[in-house]
Amino acid sequence: MATRSEPWRRPQRPARDHCMAPGRTTESPVGGGHRYTRMFPGLPHLSIGPDVLRAVGRAGGACDTRYSRRAESSVAAGWPVFGQFIAHDITADRSPVTHHDDAALVRNARSARLDLESMYGDGPIGNPFLFSRKDPAKMLLGLNDQNLAEDLPRNQEGVALVGDPRQDVHLLISQMHVAMLKAHNRLVDRLREDGVPEADLVSEARRALTWHYQWTVLNDFLPTTIGAQRTQRLLHDGPRFFQPTGVVSIPFEFADAAFRYGHSQMRHAYRVQRGGGELTLFPDLIGFRPVASDRVVDWSLLFDVHGEPRAARSRPIDGCLPEPLLRLPVDITGELDDQNYESLAVRDLQRGVATGLPSGEAVAALVGEEPLRPEEIGLSEFGWSGETPLWYYLLKEAEVREEGERLGPVGSLIVGEVLLGIVDADPESFRSVEPSWHPTLPSRVPDRFTLADLLVLHDDHPMPQHLLVDSFGVRTGS
Repeated sequence: MATRSEPWRRPQRPARDHCMAPGRTTESPVGGGHRYTRMFPGLPHLSIGPDVLRAVGRAGGACDTRYSRRAESSVAAGWPVFGQFIAHDITADRSPVTHHDDAALVRNARSARLDLESMYGDGPIGNPFLFSRKDPAKMLLGLNDQNLAEDLPRNQEGVALVGDPRQDVHLLISQMHVAMLKAHNRLVDRLREDGVPEADLVSEARRALTWHYQWTVLNDFLPTTIGAQRTQRLLHDGPRFFQPTGVVSIPFEFADAAFRYGHSQMRHAYRVQRGGGELTLFPDLIGFRPVASDRVVDWSLLFDVHGEPRAARSRPIDGCLPEPLLRLPVDITGELDDQNYESLAVRDLQRGVATGLPSGEAVAALVGEEPLRPEEIGLSEFGWSGETPLWYYLLKEAEVREEGERLGPVGSLIVGEVLLGIVDADPESFRSVEPSWHPTLPSRVPDRFTLADLLVLHDDHPMPQHLLVDSFGVRTGS
């Protein structure tokens, strides 16, 4: 006879299309016809055959961690997860991995804004299932097996109720989403205390959370990712190459190369609770199912929190991916005709060719940086002696020029300029509306607000039961 506890352990197939299936059907973007663009439109596309891409990217190839020189960096392990959270917020290409490289045919299902679209969806009018019916200003949370509000809300089949299905692909990203939902609800409480009218609570809480989020991207995430000096120089001088006008589009060089650097930083396994064991990214932490109480993430284990022990560290950025990403489970990929596509590295390389990216050497020369030498790239033993796919080049640039601690000069330029550019081009961002604004939520270190302050907040009040929904879609409370 089935027991009530079984759903917390039973493997479960996603109830919607596999979010990483190589042949997934092109869909109409939720937010309209957003497009991609090219940051360096004058550069030729790199031509490289599929056999070479597979030899480089599959398990045992150049992207296998057997070729890593270091196991860890000094960067906290949570940062690549936040990078994935950002990526889901601003870019979603739902066309097949091998789609044509005509930019006019490719759509971005996200708006090019750091506005937490993957969290809020179309808001309480367009996506009312994301909000509490008893307290419409607050986001809905799901109950776990201990009756605690520590999961995404889910329907009766365990499918997450979120603005983007990728937010449930693995435990770390879904739990970061939960932390952001909680931050929204805390802001609602603060705004109520300040006398904000009920009709304005959702929009005001969203704006407050979005501004805190944008602040951490520019003032915490970027210094960690590209370096403090580069960030300061960028904020002072502005972008050199990415200067959008009118409707903003995300460059392919960012979406399909530079901002995929975090795949290299992911660890093979994570400890998510103090005293708990290490759990592999896949299959242990796979998503698409309710989150049990012993899987709730303690973010102080993955981010450095003032007064707490040092967090776990990420892998270096070095051209290699951990084994779980070279052997993705079928629950994520769907059934494959070509098993090479179980490797995320093969997918990243193929995507770069499919979208017509230039070589890393060509971009480096254009922006005035000395290109890496062939021996620094190291692909000759895998059958390639030409110029380098941009994604792989930027990983090797980080390894050679920065010891894997942060992106190198070309990668930093692309990532930094695009993230700053989309914030500055957003008429509702804090830099557009109130450039002197600073975070108002409390921080552990005076005058220094960090992502950890946003994710690891203290519960001042228990969450009312009427705001919760259990993982089978049953609303609790009256």
